[in-house]
Amino acid sequence: MIKIVKAESSHASDIANFQVAMAMETEDFQLDAETVSQGVKHVFSHPEIGHYYVFLHNDTVCGSALTLYEWSDWRNGNVIWIHSVYVKPDSRKLGLYKAFYEAMKERVRADQSLKGLRLYVDKTNQRAIQVYQKLGMQDEHYSLFEWLESN
Repeated sequence: MIKIVKAESSHASDIANFQVAMAMETEDFQLDAETVSQGVKHVFSHPEIGHYYVFLHNDTVCGSALTLYEWSDWRNGNVIWIHSVYVKPDSRKLGLYKAFYEAMKERVRADQSLKGLRLYVDKTNQRAIQVYQKLGMQDEHYSLFEWLESN
């Protein structure tokens, strides 16, 4: 049985571990586990930043995602950004992300102040891209540009 629930601080360790695993799997990048742990805990201490969700299969935490808000003046409302999606390899193809995505779409439909969903994905992560396309998400005409301070 699949359930999508808003994460609690007791899930922080699982979520941080998922993020470290995701960075290594998708970008061959070793994150500092303590930094990630503190970053995850920060979200729980500051819910105005966003909310984590955990994906449960038979009451076992098998994945997670973070949602953040972006104000859209064009739409006079918030767009939910989906970040940090991870599903454990042995739990993929169970429909966990699909259940999460459908729950987020229902959240948008039920709240007039919410206008849609967005996410970004590494261009080389073809498995994730195929999942998102299969669910009806579109690769829009925007490109993401960034500048990040090095640690």
